[in-house]
Amino acid sequence: MSDDDIRAVLMDLAEERGAGSTFCPSEAARRLSDDWRPLMDDVRRVAAGADLVATQGGTPVDAATAKGPIRLGLRG
Repeated sequence: MSDDDIRAVLMDLAEERGAGSTFCPSEAARRLSDDWRPLMDDVRRVAAGADLVATQGGTPVDAATAKGPIRLGLRG
């Protein structure tokens, strides 16, 4: 799975949800593969470099290093 494939799915999900809404990174991983759990580290890593904001409990965090569940959404 390429970073470009992951980034495309992340951005599609963010745009589908629209401004002010978020999604779980696992939703992107599930769109990419039936065996989605091994993709989670890559999804978070790519999300950290994409034009997305990651939050945890409503507070911005680094998607690549945050521990525990996060949400992703469009910036601004």
